[in-house]
Amino acid sequence: MSDKRINVEEVRGRIILEEFCVRNVHTTDFPGNYPGYDDTWDMQTFQKSFRIDIGQLTENLMEFDMLRIDAAIANAFRRILLAEVPTMAIEKVFIYNNTSIIQDEVLAQRLGLIPIKADPFLFEYRSTDKAFPEEEVSEINTIQLCLKIKCNKNPQASKDSSDPQELYLNNKVFSRDIKWIPIGNQADVFVDSSIGPVHDDILIALLRPGQELDIIMHCVKGIGKDHAKFSPVATASYRLLPEITLLDTVKGEKAERLKRCFSQGVIELEDVNGSKVAKVVNSRLDSCSREILRHDDLKDVVKLGRVRDHFIFFVESTGVLPPNVLVTEAIKVLMAKCQRFLNELDSTDIE
Repeated sequence: MSDKRINVEEVRGRIILEEFCVRNVHTTDFPGNYPGYDDTWDMQTFQKSFRIDIGQLTENLMEFDMLRIDAAIANAFRRILLAEVPTMAIEKVFIYNNTSIIQDEVLAQRLGLIPIKADPFLFEYRSTDKAFPEEEVSEINTIQLCLKIKCNKNPQASKDSSDPQELYLNNKVFSRDIKWIPIGNQADVFVDSSIGPVHDDILIALLRPGQELDIIMHCVKGIGKDHAKFSPVATASYRLLPEITLLDTVKGEKAERLKRCFSQGVIELEDVNGSKVAKVVNSRLDSCSREILRHDDLKDVVKLGRVRDHFIFFVESTGVLPPNVLVTEAIKVLMAKCQRFLNELDSTDIE
């Protein structure tokens, strides 16, 4: 294989981190841009090479690798997770009584940002037709919640105490104080579901004796691009897989310095004939800080890069839906977008 071919493959497949620049960050929109290099897109080749590897999956966290796709598709997938997977959130807040120090509009905003645990796929969107701005609330499009609480003095508190927790009852209003009020047949349909705030320890307000809250809330179905409160993820991000290549053998004190230049676990030292030799163990853990480039005697023995078509995704759910369900739904949304685009192409009259 010629050096020219090797350079072309590097340009197409690797982003190189150098001391004063980052190379190969551009992309090409058409095949044949590099003579002698076949980069034509083929469905069968894509199906064979594309894959998703799940590295970590917990109740609210998911880390997975998505390989052999373009950055545009990876970013579209990330944006769908943030803004187009539907959830239920508090949209209408009816405040009948609020004698706390928090203004009504601030309190309403705090309530709206509380994640609500309810399956959005069991509900319908509220009508956005301007001719019917106040669509009737029903069991298929609305969840009703209430918050009714009053702070009183604790008659059993010690006279010498100065702790509000002991002096007052209900002085702190938490999300656990929000209760679900079933509408229509919701009590039967969701008999096995615990509809309400995802977390019960979210502090909403502080009260003092005589202050109270009496609020009714309506949750509706929505998506993140309408308002951030509907976003199902706390974090949805990706990074390219780091690639570290040692161009020469590094021994002794230089090897120890080389190890300290990278994140823990990236470089390890192994004993070879009584001498410590540096070895790349797990480049995935690298933060790509380029600290190694500050050392004149080390920067020429290491090549730093990132794999252009290997994306490491990190998805953190707000708790409304498990992260693996969110990823699945995001894929469905992306597929539906592609299908709509194809349908538009088929329906276009070409003269």
